Amino acid sequence: MRRRGIVEVMDLRIFTEPQQGASYDQLARLAIAAEELGYDAFFRSDHYLRMGDGDPSPGPTDAWTTLAGLARDTSRIRLGTLVSSATFRHPGVLAVQVAQVDAMSGGRVELGLGTGWFEAEHRAFGIPFPDKRFGLLEEQLEILTGLWQTPAGGSYSFSGQHYQLTDNPGLPKPVQTPLPIVVGGNGPRRTPRLAARYGAEYNQSFPGFEAIGPQIERVRGAMSEAGRDPEELVYSVALIAVVGRDEAEFERRAAVVGREPAELREHGLAGTPSEVVDRIGQLKADGISRIYLQCMDVDDLDMIELIAAEVAPQV
Repeated sequence: MRRRGIVEVMDLRIFTEPQQGASYDQLARLAIAAEELGYDAFFRSDHYLRMGDGDPSPGPTDAWTTLAGLARDTSRIRLGTLVSSATFRHPGVLAVQVAQVDAMSGGRVELGLGTGWFEAEHRAFGIPFPDKRFGLLEEQLEILTGLWQTPAGGSYSFSGQHYQLTDNPGLPKPVQTPLPIVVGGNGPRRTPRLAARYGAEYNQSFPGFEAIGPQIERVRGAMSEAGRDPEELVYSVALIAVVGRDEAEFERRAAVVGREPAELREHGLAGTPSEVVDRIGQLKADGISRIYLQCMDVDDLDMIELIAAEVAPQV
């Protein structure tokens, strides 16, 4: 939630993990509620297999199919993936999908892209999972940006180690120019360089709090080396959010998502609203300006209402 005229206001975004068990209707209810409450964006993971034990029903939903539906079912909130896997889609196909959903939303889409990591998921769905995947990500980023930047009436070709494209017309074009790309990952060297070259945003997902500041400094250094102003980049973090009005409500919500209260406080945005406000203040000091609130219980609309009412106005 960004309030104009106030300096250093934190963007708060809702982030979901539908592979754990959620239908499109559940996701739409959450996204619409997030929009009405003033959240900046609604993002989802790009996974097909549940992680850990538990009932996987009703089964997975496809990330870009979901976002296409939300593009028509919402009107203001931004939409995206945190993050799509480079192993899942050919970049030529992904370029069409993302551009189309951006048009369907009136220019509200952001693409988060990463290497992919969940090997069991790939085996379950028959998706190749090469040992070395960073090259896939690098080539996909080059192809996506190259296709979207191809002038009208021109064509785009690419010959790399992993992908070859010949005389692609570079259509359709996204509404946004450029379409924001979120580069995610906690690697110390190659990921910062990719963020500096292609990113509008650099995201750390579930890092240790002590690692956030030093990693941001590495990315800022990569930006300077690439000839970009480090202030051009949005620095964000994804953290689990479990918040209660009091300790009893917090502990109840922690139990629902299967986490221990002390562990949540150590690794996430957890506890009472005042505790979460204090933690966000620490993240601001580290250079974070955007937070993805991982909401594991997609039916708990009351929690995002609580955060909107008692946390957002203070950050």
